[in-house]
Amino acid sequence: MFKKLYIYSNYNYFSNSFSHQLFVNSRATFISCAIFQLHIKNICSIYLFLSTMTDNSESNEIHHEVVLDVNSHASQNCEESGIKDSVPLLKKLVAEVVGTYMMIFAGCAAVIVNLNNDHVVTLPGIAFAWGFTVMVLIYSVGHISGAHFNPAVTIAFASTRRFPFKQVPTYMIAQVLGSTLASGSLRLIFNGEDDHFIGTLPAGSNLQAFVIEFICTFFLMFVITAVATDNRAIGELAGLAIGSTIIIDILFAGPMTGASMNPARSLGPAFLYDNYTGLWIYLIAPILGALVGTWTYNFIRHTNKPTCDELPKIELTKIVPFLRRSRS
Repeated sequence: MFKKLYIYSNYNYFSNSFSHQLFVNSRATFISCAIFQLHIKNICSIYLFLSTMTDNSESNEIHHEVVLDVNSHASQNCEESGIKDSVPLLKKLVAEVVGTYMMIFAGCAAVIVNLNNDHVVTLPGIAFAWGFTVMVLIYSVGHISGAHFNPAVTIAFASTRRFPFKQVPTYMIAQVLGSTLASGSLRLIFNGEDDHFIGTLPAGSNLQAFVIEFICTFFLMFVITAVATDNRAIGELAGLAIGSTIIIDILFAGPMTGASMNPARSLGPAFLYDNYTGLWIYLIAPILGALVGTWTYNFIRHTNKPTCDELPKIELTKIVPFLRRSRS
């Protein structure tokens, strides 16, 4: 017998104990065991190896596998299921502030050093600085806050019910705050005769910049949705895939728009340098691109629910189920 249960929850770690009741040949067998959760690609798959009794079994014991697939939906669904988010919102917000700060600081520092030193860093160097920074930050705090660092990503996830709508405003504030603090730090450090603007400005027409930012963010969010929300993808490589996408986007779009793909990345420097030229492009185009990107992938994906073969196999140890013996 194979059972598959679905529980609504946020994608965070938790451990609990419970009693599960299975009906085998019209007889109830009670089993107590622990829940072990594996967090992969924002989809939480829980494997329980249970032992049940049947009258016809020679050993009086048959092993069954019960898979609990926990999808990340809105917090309302979480509350209805009785499962609480294990990471407090405040800690998530701090992770978003720190992560966004580090991303903007490292990426924009590469831009400033390149401008101040006769383009010694080069465009590929700037692209790799951004991409690798995002990659390591995803592996660092992705399990805490989801490593959004981008209002467009947060809004896109919320639109597909993979992030609570009520947390969107606070996430966006945290991201813009991190970007603003990083921009301020860079201006203090590199303040001098060559006070270069580290924000994003369109090099061509506004329409051209809008389309490029839309396509870049579409590409980025399409990849994010694929590797971070589809349980069939290789979740361990999510950071590498997302960081590589950012590198590619910057290589072809950097000279034309700055390859922002992130409203917070453009807002922080704009506030500090009081330069709002073309800012509306970097606020609207990334959000639209992210929305279309995530919805496009959700349209072409085969299913939102994993199959038996697609679920990762986990070797669980020290699971000692309590088995009520059958009638002697």
